[in-house]
Amino acid sequence: MPEIIHIHDLWRPALEVLILAVAIYFASRFLRGTRGWPVVIGFVIVLLMLALTTTILNLQVLRWLLGTFSAFFAVAVIIIFQPELRRMLAELGNLPLFASASEQRESIEVIIQTCERLAEVKIGALIAVEQTIQLQEVVESGVPVDCDASPEMLETIFFPNNAIHDGGVILKGDRIALAACIFPLTQRSDLNKSLGTRHRAAIGLSEETDAVIVVVSEETGMISHAYKGQLVRNVTLEELRAFLTSVLVQTHKSRGVIEWFRKRFTERHRPGAPVIIQHEPRLGEKNPARKN
Repeated sequence: MPEIIHIHDLWRPALEVLILAVAIYFASRFLRGTRGWPVVIGFVIVLLMLALTTTILNLQVLRWLLGTFSAFFAVAVIIIFQPELRRMLAELGNLPLFASASEQRESIEVIIQTCERLAEVKIGALIAVEQTIQLQEVVESGVPVDCDASPEMLETIFFPNNAIHDGGVILKGDRIALAACIFPLTQRSDLNKSLGTRHRAAIGLSEETDAVIVVVSEETGMISHAYKGQLVRNVTLEELRAFLTSVLVQTHKSRGVIEWFRKRFTERHRPGAPVIIQHEPRLGEKNPARKN
C-alpha cells in the first residue's frame, strides 16, 4: 500500500528550498560586479561539469572524491571570496551605525570647499568618507589625526611639503580619522592608462567597501568621485555636492532594514568593468574647478 503524504508534511522541504533560493539570490546579487564574480562563475561551472560527468558516466571513484573533499571546497570558497564575505558581513554588522545627517552635511561642505581650493592651485587630494564598513580594516598604514574636519586642515594635510601629504584621508562623520593612508589599488586591467594612482586607489577602495571617495587631480585640477566601483571624472562642484548629498544624506534617512537590503542588493551597478564617466565641458560653461 503506497504511503500517504500529507500536505502539512511538505512545508519543511519547501521552506528549506525557499531559504536556499533566497540565500543564493542575494549572494549572487552581492558578488555581481566585484572582482570575485568571474571566479564564482568558473567555480560553479567546474562543479556542475564534475557532478554531471560523475552522474552520467557513473564514476564511483570521482563521486567519492567529490564527496570527501566537499569540506575542502567550503574552505576554498571562504579563502577565495574572503574580501567579499568580509564586506557583506561588515555591512550587516554595521547596519545601524550611521553618522547623523547634520554631520554628513557639514562634511559635504568641507569636502566641497577643500576640492574647490585645491583644484584652483592643482594640489592632489584623495578623500574617503566612511559609511558602514570600517575602512581601517581595508587600508594599509595611516597616521591617526582625530580632529575636526575643516578645509584648512585638509589643505594642510595635502600640501606638497607636508610629511603626510601622500596617500588618502579618511573622514568619519565630521572628523578626520586618518591621513597618509594607502588604499587598495583596483586590479582591473582594462582601465584607461591615463588614470593615475589616486584614481586607481579610489576605484579599488570603492570596489571593496561602501565608502565614497573624492579625488582631485594634481596634474589637471579635475575633480572626480568613486562609489561602488564607478568612477565619474571631471565633475563640477555642484554635481559633486548633489552626488554626495544623494549618497550620504539620503542613506541616513533610509535606515530601515528593508530599505537597506533594497539599496544593497537591487541597486548595485551592473557587472563588468567599473564604469568611468567622463564629463565633457559644456558650451559656455565656466567652472573654476576644471583646469586644462
